[in-house]
Amino acid sequence: MKPFLLLLLAILPAACSPSAPKAENTAAPTATGQTTLLPLTIHTAKTAHRFTVELALTEQQQEQGLMFRKSLAPDSGMLFPMSPPRTASFWMKNTLIPLDMLFIHTDGSIAFLKANAAPYSREPVSAGIPVAAVLELRGGRAAELGIREGDRVTWGDCDRPSSSNPLNFCPR
Repeated sequence: MKPFLLLLLAILPAACSPSAPKAENTAAPTATGQTTLLPLTIHTAKTAHRFTVELALTEQQQEQGLMFRKSLAPDSGMLFPMSPPRTASFWMKNTLIPLDMLFIHTDGSIAFLKANAAPYSREPVSAGIPVAAVLELRGGRAAELGIREGDRVTWGDCDRPSSSNPLNFCPR
């Protein structure tokens, strides 16, 4: 019994000590602990593709982005709104999966599409012009759906024009 007690005493502190956070595939919580999800639609020449995206609203959420995620569902992604519009530059440091990055003009059109940005790359990706937002999707998803530069993006409750939600982006 004594060796068991000594072993238990040796293991217990290690089991109770804090450890580095593990990589997870869950949405990043907001300051209130809630994830902000928003419907988003990309309108191509042929059809509309609907997604449910996480919003990276705070500086901390924007810095974290999709780092350490092991996967991303086909119709999900992360949206980085830019208010006021600015020239955004992203990199893939600590990002485990390839991503498509869509840089969106203030009129809702896709200004620049970087397909399959390489995991762990420190090479900056930018449209080189001020944008209203950047959308990150699973790598290769834009090609699968035929999404191209010039296609239009809306998010929030754009089907209800009377909605005054400040998170809506409904250019006409």
